[in-house]
Amino acid sequence: MSAQTLPFHRRPAFWVVSLLASFAVIAALRISDAIDPTVGFLLMVLAMVQIIPLTRASMAKQKSTGHLSPAIKNYTRRFMLASFGYMLGLGIAVTINNRIELSQGGAFLIALLPVVPIFGMIWTMGRYVHEEDDEYLRHRAIMASLFGLGVVLSVGTFWGFLESFEVVPHVEAWACFPIWAIGMGIAQCWMTIRDRAGEGEAE
Repeated sequence: MSAQTLPFHRRPAFWVVSLLASFAVIAALRISDAIDPTVGFLLMVLAMVQIIPLTRASMAKQKSTGHLSPAIKNYTRRFMLASFGYMLGLGIAVTINNRIELSQGGAFLIALLPVVPIFGMIWTMGRYVHEEDDEYLRHRAIMASLFGLGVVLSVGTFWGFLESFEVVPHVEAWACFPIWAIGMGIAQCWMTIRDRAGEGEAE
């Protein structure tokens, strides 16, 4: 089954759109004060579960186009483990923080539960660039990461000014990583569309 004949719900674009739409709805609810920060935080975590089917769809597409390298397989396995660790650590941290009065030291240690898996994700991405033998795939990964970084810097700076002028509510700093990941995903999709258009012109 080629990438063109995959059912829409099994294509990476479907899950990217779904993830972005989920974040947009949650942001709108927070801006309008329809939900409190805790609910918004939990909804954001639930939305990020969509990374799992997104990863599976991406692998299926890469396999169908012959771009599934051993390095990508290792990357996917490690990233999935780190993602599960993040969701588990976040759930435990939020539950403990809501039910137990923590000291400053205890709160610091609890905050590390979701942070350590994020460090694992970042290490996984760096490891992939090191292990990938295909120069084209490595170039794509680096460019996508740089684009994601650009999105974080642009959105963070713009939102910061809007906060200063009291136009929008405060956004917690932990949102940096999801925004970077979204930017990276957008870049990957754009490069795929560009390459497909290039192949079409060549034919």
